[in-house]
Amino acid sequence: MSEKEKMLNGEYYDPGDPTLKHLRENAEKLMDEYNRPEAKNEAQILEMLMGYRAEGISIRKPFYCDYGINIKVGRNFYANYNCVLLDVGPINIGDDVFLGPGVSLITVNHPLDPKERRAGKEYARTINIGDNVWLGADVTVNPGVTIGENAVIGSGSVVVKDIPANMVAAGNPCRPIKSVET
Repeated sequence: MSEKEKMLNGEYYDPGDPTLKHLRENAEKLMDEYNRPEAKNEAQILEMLMGYRAEGISIRKPFYCDYGINIKVGRNFYANYNCVLLDVGPINIGDDVFLGPGVSLITVNHPLDPKERRAGKEYARTINIGDNVWLGADVTVNPGVTIGENAVIGSGSVVVKDIPANMVAAGNPCRPIKSVET
C-alpha cells in the first residue's frame, strides 16, 4: 500500500514520502497564486487545486490547505477570510455551507506516544459536514468529527465530538445547546 493510500485510509503514514511531498508542493504553488491580490482566475485555480469545479463556490483570501484534492464541497459553499482546511484525510462538505472567518478543519493527527510522534508518524480522520451548516468565526473542527445538517456552531468553538443535525452548539469543547428553529 502506498503512503498516500495509507494516509487516506486513516493509517499511520510517512508525510515525507516523495509523492505526498510533491502533492503538497503543488497545492502550495496553487494557493500562493490564488492568494495573490491581483489573481483574476480564482475559479480556475480552485478547480486545479481541488480537481473539480464546484458550483457556486466562494472562498475569500487567504485560504490554506494541505492537498486540496481531498476537499469535496457541495453547491453554494462559502468560506470567509483566513480559513484553513488541512485535508490530509477527506473533508466532505454538503450544500449551502458557510464558514466564518478563521475556521479550521483539521483532519491530521499525531500519535499520543512521544516516540511515535518523534518518528514523524501521522494519521488522519475524515471530517463530514452536512447540508446547510454554518460555522461561526474561529471555529476549529478536530479530526473524525461529523456535523449534521442544519447545525449552527458558535464562534470560537472547538468541535471534538459529533454534533447532531438541527442543533445549535458552542463552547470548548463544543456541546449542543438547543434545537435549530426552522
